[in-house]
Amino acid sequence: MNATRSYVTLPILRALGLVVLLGSAALACSSDAADGVTTAVEPSADTSIAPTTVTIAAEPFDIVGTALTAGVFTQLAGMVVDAGLTETLRGEGPFTVFAPTNAAFAALPPEALHAVQDDPETLATVLTYHVVAGALTAADLKDGPLETVSGLDLTVTHSGGDVLINGVPIAAADLIASNGVIHVMGDVLLPPG
Repeated sequence: MNATRSYVTLPILRALGLVVLLGSAALACSSDAADGVTTAVEPSADTSIAPTTVTIAAEPFDIVGTALTAGVFTQLAGMVVDAGLTETLRGEGPFTVFAPTNAAFAALPPEALHAVQDDPETLATVLTYHVVAGALTAADLKDGPLETVSGLDLTVTHSGGDVLINGVPIAAADLIASNGVIHVMGDVLLPPG
């Protein structure tokens, strides 16, 4: 008789982690489904950036809850779970997160994405490279270096009415969370080196 083995793959574990994260976010947040507001955010002046639609809560959740309610950051949320950063980003903060969308992760070469996901240290560095201490709205972002939680600097510049992070325009700015601010990014920001 052949024994059948059951294997749990990394995507299944990530999905289970995301379900647990979603469940804890739902418990930590209001139970009234009508509290959410869906907003279509116009693209920046750069016409290569598609409009982004996000759902934001009437009352701000923490950064993790706000990202999950937006619905366009599931890949990022899964990686935050994998890197063990969920509790940090639910902490007091405040933090500013330059959050890549699912489409931004899909645009990466698969081998590069898998290399980051398979190396916990690199994954934590890449994710914390998207996080800055303090709650910085788009108006607060001045030209020059901006130190991230990873210890590496991002570069802020302006072009017309757009704020650019490492040359990438912020697609939608100032999603306010109870412990910081999220800026939607159309590209993943990769640390130097």
